[in-house]
Amino acid sequence: MLYSLCVSNYILIGSLETSFPEGLVIITGETGAGKSILLGALSLVLGARADATMVGPLGENCVVEAQFGLDPAVREILFENDLPCEGDRLVLRRVVGKSGRSRCFANDEPIPVSVLQEISTHLVDIHSQHQTLLLQDARFRMEALDLYAGCAALREQCGKAWKAFQEVRRSLEELRERKALALRDQEYNYSRWQRLDAARLVTGELEELEARQKQLAHAGEIKETLFSADKLLSELRLREASKLLDKTSKFLPSLGLLSERLESARLEIEDIASEVQSLNARTEASPEALQQVEERLSLLYSLMQKYGVSSVEALLAERDRLQALVQDSSGMEEQEAALEKEEKVAWKAYDALAAELHQARAGAAGTFAGALQALLRSLELDHAVFGVELSSAEDSAVGRDKVSFLFSSTGKAPADVAKTASGGELSRIMLSLKAMMARYRQMPTLVFDEIDTGVSGSAADKMGKMVCAMGADMQVFAITHLPQVAAKGHAHYLVSKQQDVTSVRALNKEERVQELARMLSGATITPAAVANAQALLNE
Repeated sequence: MLYSLCVSNYILIGSLETSFPEGLVIITGETGAGKSILLGALSLVLGARADATMVGPLGENCVVEAQFGLDPAVREILFENDLPCEGDRLVLRRVVGKSGRSRCFANDEPIPVSVLQEISTHLVDIHSQHQTLLLQDARFRMEALDLYAGCAALREQCGKAWKAFQEVRRSLEELRERKALALRDQEYNYSRWQRLDAARLVTGELEELEARQKQLAHAGEIKETLFSADKLLSELRLREASKLLDKTSKFLPSLGLLSERLESARLEIEDIASEVQSLNARTEASPEALQQVEERLSLLYSLMQKYGVSSVEALLAERDRLQALVQDSSGMEEQEAALEKEEKVAWKAYDALAAELHQARAGAAGTFAGALQALLRSLELDHAVFGVELSSAEDSAVGRDKVSFLFSSTGKAPADVAKTASGGELSRIMLSLKAMMARYRQMPTLVFDEIDTGVSGSAADKMGKMVCAMGADMQVFAITHLPQVAAKGHAHYLVSKQQDVTSVRALNKEERVQELARMLSGATITPAAVANAQALLNE
């Protein structure tokens, strides 16, 4: 239930803080006092769309905060979203800035508006006078019948089965598309892969071949250079010079040090000369070897140009990709067969649940129509006839049924309710539907916004009794202009406006009498209206 509502700087509400009891809570006020503003504030904290026009003149933000009871369904949502869920209360808060952007909080933790809306579906059901349009909504009609039939769990199973079937079908369609594409390109991909595979590519070989090609192309020049260098190195008489210096060092000691340095240089030069001789021996001018290297390079360059890459490594990656495509197409037949089998199993499961769901609806349709018809007749539609018609529809997550509501106020053959019912009759039909749905939905709080539009007299009194009866099992808010309904409340709140500021306050017994008298007689409250108001409250 809704325990309290705090509003700050919301349109014409400067500051408002009020708490609410259980049972039937009546909200009244003169036209234009701001009852719709109060309802708008509640809708905002429940996840309605926010915009900059909601921010009043008293600050940069408007803030709406509501405290609710914490039931198991909401607790589960909080737990799934890692939100605090200790205790038995839930505090929702919505902050809207002048830019129109809003922030949402649950127990002081920030949450997306989508999570707020999910939570709200388990807290409050707001029914406005415009909701008679729901009678034209196929989903609403089906939900009403399903709640009465007690097949919510079956409907959920059917939805899961439909989702599973759709996922398998989607996978199968995607596989078939890939298979068709693979078969179309299979020969082409295979020939491209085969050419790369036949090339026996090796990582890094391009660089090695390019270096080898340079050596072979300039082999003569290299050998000539190495021969000349070897000859020049061999002509150096470093050993003799070192011995000569060493021999004379007894007369000049520093010559000994020079002799040692010269000997070290001689050893290094001899090592270099040996390497030059080895390179000269290994270097050969081979036109055949050069031709082989250039042919291999020509193949690699040709492949890189053909496949639009710049390295052998990229060619190897393309080879592996083509190989995967070729191998994938060969295994698709088995995958397709497995998915086709899975699709049949998924369809069979969905088909059985959809059939069971249809039977449940068909079995409940007659008694549902009878129960609603009885409620309508209790609201002074003495000759009302109400019917439920099931017809076939396309397969969907809610089965394969279409639910139509038929109505006649004269007892004649009923027709589509949206086309045959007047405004007052639609109000009574919706109230009766809501009364039945509330019994099975277990919604903790229900809000009626002028549900009694188009109704007056004894019919209004009976609607008030119906709303009051609902308040015995749950918290019900009724925003009303009818004193017959207002008198039935367990608590009564008055919405008023002074100097463009809207306020809300709870009325005591004497104040309720005066408010009911105003509703009965208008601006001038007569003694007869006061007596009538007292009588209504005493009832």
